[in-house]
Amino acid sequence: MEVFDYGIIGGGPAGYTAGMFLAQQGYSVILFEKDKLGGTCLNRGCIPTKSFLHSSDMYAEAIRALQAGELTGSINFDFSKVLEKKDKTVETVRKALELAVKNCGVKVVYAEACVSGENTIKTSEEEYRVSKIIIATGSKPREIKGLEFDGKFILSSDDVLNMQTLPKSVLIVGSGAIGIEWARIFSNFGVETTVVEMAEHLIPIADTEVSKRIERIFKQKKIKFYLKDGVEKISNKTITLKSGCIIEPDIVLTAVGREAVCPSCGSNAVLGDACKEIMLAHYAIQQAKEFALGIPCDKTLIPSVIYGEPEIAWVGLREQDCDESYTKILLPVTALGKAWCDDATEGFIKLITKNNQICGAHIISKEASSLIHIILLAMQNNITADELKKVCFAHPTYAEGIFETLIRM
Repeated sequence: MEVFDYGIIGGGPAGYTAGMFLAQQGYSVILFEKDKLGGTCLNRGCIPTKSFLHSSDMYAEAIRALQAGELTGSINFDFSKVLEKKDKTVETVRKALELAVKNCGVKVVYAEACVSGENTIKTSEEEYRVSKIIIATGSKPREIKGLEFDGKFILSSDDVLNMQTLPKSVLIVGSGAIGIEWARIFSNFGVETTVVEMAEHLIPIADTEVSKRIERIFKQKKIKFYLKDGVEKISNKTITLKSGCIIEPDIVLTAVGREAVCPSCGSNAVLGDACKEIMLAHYAIQQAKEFALGIPCDKTLIPSVIYGEPEIAWVGLREQDCDESYTKILLPVTALGKAWCDDATEGFIKLITKNNQICGAHIISKEASSLIHIILLAMQNNITADELKKVCFAHPTYAEGIFETLIRM
């Protein structure tokens, strides 16, 4: 029986990244995946959702251009083409990943696997000997009592990707990244959208100023939301909230986070969502880099991004985490010429500093997902605010907003 240096259970970002880096160092690696390579992120999360978002954003932008007189005629969309584009995108990215993993020399076994001994991994048909085992079994949508998934009326974030037609109305329970992004998708496509959140604000993990601005944007877009509320009961597709409000949506999307899928791991290494820490694909990749290459992972410097228009991104301390010894600087996006050119003037760049060090950044803006990395690079390398001011930012860009924010210190 062939013995592998590493056996990895789970082919998501943590599993395939660790496998590729280990194989590149000359280790023999076997990876087990029960479904499709790429895990939740590629097949049921990040990638298909962003494809939906892009299609919905294009449609919404076309409507705005029509209303402004920049386009004439009528504008419609074909949802079957939206689905086709989503599926093609996922397939294209997955094929590229499969080729990359193969070229690194990782052996992939498409079968459900489990640890059957200290150095043994077993599928339904065969056993494999390995010197070391990595568990990277990922996570699944969290289900809550009273809102059990049925795939028809009450949908998980997996189920919603399989819609063949758009509903006329939707209730989204939860306002984390999944809930906010799907609220934007549905709203862009003209679906009557309602969000219910048990916390005091939308996106409760974000800086409060970010949450309040998103609430204002949702009101402008006529996305209804109920705060400090929840589902009390469901009767014949009629939803009664704890506040007493009655909602009759075509579907309910439950978006209250994810829970780890983690079998008995023993002393084996656990990476990615299965370790029950930060459930983000880039954190899983960072963990794999730390495990395979020894590149340290600072959990306090993991950026968060919520996609759509405008994008939302943050890293580091929130204002509500800080005392009066910290300084807050905020630049409205209206200060940027590029934003006016793009008709994208909603949002701000907010920095939190102390003793000339940047301790946190919170951005609502077009391209926020890229801008946050400029701040992250400075924070990770202890580049002071004064040193960052010396960078020549191109004009007109959104990035120059970082300089404009810093000079207001």
